[in-house]
Amino acid sequence: MTHTKQRVFVAATYDTKGQEAEYVVDLLKRDGLDVVSVDVSTSGAASAAQVQAQEIAKSHPDGPGAVFTGDRGTAIAAMALAFERYAAGNAAIGAMIGLGGSGGTALITPAMRALPIGTPKMMVSTMASGNVAPYVGPSDIAMMYSVTDVAGLNRISRRVLANAAGAIGGAFRQSGSAASDDSRPAVGITMFGVTTACVQQVTPLLESRYDCLVFHATGTGGQSMEKLLDSHLLAGVLDLTTTEVCDLLFGGVLACTDDRFGAVARTRAPYVGSCGALDMVNFGGMDSIPERYRGRKFYPHNPQVTLMRTTAAENTQQGEWIASRLNRCEGPVRFLIPEGGVSALDAPGQAFWDPEADAALFSALEANVRQTADRRLVRVPCHINDPLFATTAVEHFLEIAAH
Repeated sequence: MTHTKQRVFVAATYDTKGQEAEYVVDLLKRDGLDVVSVDVSTSGAASAAQVQAQEIAKSHPDGPGAVFTGDRGTAIAAMALAFERYAAGNAAIGAMIGLGGSGGTALITPAMRALPIGTPKMMVSTMASGNVAPYVGPSDIAMMYSVTDVAGLNRISRRVLANAAGAIGGAFRQSGSAASDDSRPAVGITMFGVTTACVQQVTPLLESRYDCLVFHATGTGGQSMEKLLDSHLLAGVLDLTTTEVCDLLFGGVLACTDDRFGAVARTRAPYVGSCGALDMVNFGGMDSIPERYRGRKFYPHNPQVTLMRTTAAENTQQGEWIASRLNRCEGPVRFLIPEGGVSALDAPGQAFWDPEADAALFSALEANVRQTADRRLVRVPCHINDPLFATTAVEHFLEIAAH
């Protein structure tokens, strides 16, 4: 099998950022690295880049004509799709650095997200000092604030770009030597602060056989886990903390997307799930609570995070939503119901203890999940953080992973 030589790809809209891109290219070449410069501009004009914009545009499903429309908004969106398709599965890309303002950042980062986790990726951007979630998503993109606009070379931009070039070059050199030699298959596990005790008991029971990757259930955490599952980098998941569903359905700040559980359905990977932290919706400080929720039961987790207890009606809705997703999963599925409570706050004497609300969740799951030999609900007569729950979850995972 022929081994594709990997290089550092430098991406920019050469019609407006060509000077800066070539400066980075020269720095990387001076450092002894193999570099490929890529023009992702939407003007259609020829440039100094090794890979021309016309070449990238051929990767659009509707061809170059769909990219060079003359309308900036549609052209950027089309070129972003073309570049994403160009990058996905491109074995020559060993690292990628992009330069851009708002348009360039929106254009280049989808291609970075299409690269495997662990491939070095850095976006030098005017947008990097704000909310970068739309650009980074579930990937490991490093964002570097450009300080000045990416609009010519000056005493500031030269230093920022030189630092970025040094960083991506160093990451490129390290990425090969940092490859894991761990022979154990990897398993994804979801955790929240209120289910930490559960996961801390699960991982020691698995780690002799599995490399345990724990994901913080912050919305992006679940997406990251499922991205790895879609990339066939996980042998299965113990999705014990599905709390991101609460925020999706009821307007919290740590929401998953509508595709939650989608990777499980697509890959048919061994799946053990549970109701971890389905008793809470996450908001910011108390002043961020929507007016419609005034008067509800709240718990101030810290000055920046306020938790709201879900009601029986909301739990019924959650149970129905999760069941509809689990019913799409044709692989081995075990969804565990912790009868004694779903989080550290949902226990006797704690702020969110509400057996009636929990019962509504459990009943909705049992009424709506289509149980088969492969897809089963399992009631566990204890709290989610009890040792019995951890051992039960591990036993079920090992059972379904063995087949």
